[in-house]
Amino acid sequence: MPLPLPPLNALRAFEAAARAGSYVGAAQELGVSAAAVSQQVRHLEEYFGKQLFMRFNNRVVLTDAGQAIHVGTSEALQLISTMTEQIVSGAARSRLVISVITSVAERWLESRLALFARQHSNLRLDLRVEQDPVNFGRHNIDLRISYGASLYPEMITLPLCHDEVLPLCSPSYFERNPAARLRGMHAVSQEDLIHTNWGPMFFSHPTWEAWFAKAGLGRPDDSKGYRIGTSSLVLDMTRDGVGVALGQRMMAANDLAAGKLVALSEITIALGEPYCFVYPKSKARKPGLQQLIGWLSQ
Repeated sequence: MPLPLPPLNALRAFEAAARAGSYVGAAQELGVSAAAVSQQVRHLEEYFGKQLFMRFNNRVVLTDAGQAIHVGTSEALQLISTMTEQIVSGAARSRLVISVITSVAERWLESRLALFARQHSNLRLDLRVEQDPVNFGRHNIDLRISYGASLYPEMITLPLCHDEVLPLCSPSYFERNPAARLRGMHAVSQEDLIHTNWGPMFFSHPTWEAWFAKAGLGRPDDSKGYRIGTSSLVLDMTRDGVGVALGQRMMAANDLAAGKLVALSEITIALGEPYCFVYPKSKARKPGLQQLIGWLSQ
């Protein structure tokens, strides 16, 4: 007996509209008019006897029925897309789109991703460096590495690492400040402190005030020292001998191992949120995805 399938063109238009969040975005992707997408969606709604979208001006949002249909549709179309890519290319190569925040890309991911790519030549990796929030559907993102576990509640979220910070400096800073080598943070001038400030979107970035309180050193003067906006730049300036920073252990691991950075204390404070892997449910069986997650987790 023939398979009970809904109209496939209508299904494709529906899936594109769900990812784009609008008929206009879906129309641009499919090379048709927004009216044609709307007509196909109405056709699918008539087929299922369900309203699939709630419409708000130029935006569309999935209903409960639409969400249930979209989950299965996305996974099925993803499998068809992967099969098509493999056959057309003439080789079993799959493409993984990886989205990541800047500091993690620069200070942690790049070297690990390069080694993974050399050992998995059947995969093609696309790395995109961007800030949250990202649109998984519109940009066909397979895996996101983000800071925080609750940014994408509709996605599968797995912990990567709950990082911590500790006082770091460079060997050249020791040369200029020999007392710091002997007495640690007790001998560091507050004018030399590098403060990390991630900006108004975050409240959980590491602060010297929190570290001083844990170490029993009183309260630092926030008006002194340097103020830097990204964790990667903080580590770069610390490595260049500018001052002493609360550096993230995960991101500083290579420089610590190479002796380019040294710890002035083993007292640490944890970041407010963990770093996480995030991916759509429809991508769970994408070739190579689980291998990459397992590799990076190790």
